[in-house]
Amino acid sequence: MSNMGARVARIFRNFNLENRAHREISKSKPRAAPRHPTESSVLQSDTADTITEDIHQKNNPLLSMLKDVYVESKDPVPQGEPVAVVKKVEQETERRLLKFSLPGDPYGICDITDVPKGKLSIVEALTALNNHKRMPKTWTPEKLAQEYSLDKKDAKALTEFFIPFDVKIIPPKLEETKRIKDS
Repeated sequence: MSNMGARVARIFRNFNLENRAHREISKSKPRAAPRHPTESSVLQSDTADTITEDIHQKNNPLLSMLKDVYVESKDPVPQGEPVAVVKKVEQETERRLLKFSLPGDPYGICDITDVPKGKLSIVEALTALNNHKRMPKTWTPEKLAQEYSLDKKDAKALTEFFIPFDVKIIPPKLEETKRIKDS
């Protein structure tokens, strides 16, 4: 049934197609919009010369008003936060010396001599994680927090979620294992 409908639609669509096309082509075309004046015509006008003169001319009243302007700027205190928080940010963070560093100068890591308290360098983090993995009873998150000036919460998260050097060795296949044979 749909095939029949398509044929009927095609017949009406193609009916008198050539005449309709000639009628559209023979219609008069709309006129094009006028062109915008180019830079050369604007530059040749007398107004352009007066504008450039006005730009380069010194305006004494404006200069005197500009000399009277004095701007003093202060940072506003954030709403809802006490003033002590703002002063605390201005103070420098306490720093501590590195416990461990790499010998030599690989990748520019040795340029670092101290880190802020509550932070770890890459070498210190790997050393702490390795110590915790080898001796978890000795290197507890509390001891790591005390040793590296970390929060106890951060030290616990470090030991819980970061697992370095986790190597799994897959034993070699033995000939005794059963295999599916290709037919």
